[in-house]
Amino acid sequence: MELRQLQYLAAVVEEANFTRAAARLHLAQPGVSAQILQLERELGHRLLDRSGRTVTTTELGEAVLPYVRAALAAVEGIRQTADEYAGLVRGQVAIGLVSGAATEEFAVAELLAGFHRDHPGVEISLSESGSEQMLAALRRGELDIAIVGVAEQEPPPGIAFQVVVDTPLVAATTVGDPFLAADPLPVAALADRPLISLPRGTGLRATLEHACARAGVRPRIAFEASSPPLLAQLAARGLGVAVLPEVPSEYAAVLGLGTRRLADPEARGRIALAWQADGPQRPAARELLARLRSAYPAVRPG
Repeated sequence: MELRQLQYLAAVVEEANFTRAAARLHLAQPGVSAQILQLERELGHRLLDRSGRTVTTTELGEAVLPYVRAALAAVEGIRQTADEYAGLVRGQVAIGLVSGAATEEFAVAELLAGFHRDHPGVEISLSESGSEQMLAALRRGELDIAIVGVAEQEPPPGIAFQVVVDTPLVAATTVGDPFLAADPLPVAALADRPLISLPRGTGLRATLEHACARAGVRPRIAFEASSPPLLAQLAARGLGVAVLPEVPSEYAAVLGLGTRRLADPEARGRIALAWQADGPQRPAARELLARLRSAYPAVRPG
């Protein structure tokens, strides 16, 4: 039994076709077929059913497939361990950012540049999306790490996270608006005004909706925008009341923006580093996550 035979078998099962598997392996189809036949002769049983339009596993083939995949994963683990031991971390890392997270506060570009200098063999994939989509991508293994907005202090099932930003939410509108008379502002008052918010699927939107549900009101969203700074700019132009993380007083003054904290201690803007609960599987991703956790330490709730 040879490692290449296991590789060919796994590829044929995944592609359900010898020709496609051979193309994926960059090999001639007869060579792939011959090696799998040799493996079947050695085991004394058929592993693949070739009678239909697509190739399927026999009962025995289905039974041995987990062991085939485990063997291939073990070999890859040996290679990666050897690379790590030699100090040659390589491979791929996929990281997701919630829109607006790549700011000076996070300096993500600078951190990634430093990581790339130390590990030039690592391919880094960077993407932006909504928090819910990125958490789902983490569960599917499509992302290794994500910087997301979160509504709760505890992570969802299958996910671990480290909250790195935790600030009160405020209602923001033009300076002098009587709407801002109460301090703090009751969440129920938001029902009286058109609101400006991040889209559904973001942690900030989920936090707003949860706060309104606790207050027994339904938010009336007039505008959606992709980042908190844009929410603030729309509110400063009188288009509605923006609900966003607390704005620095200097920035609010420049925009002509008045703000009030919401009278709900759970209404907070939280950003977290997130990863699969059992940790990233790829060594390069583990190294990058360690750097991110060190660069952006956890903050205490509230």
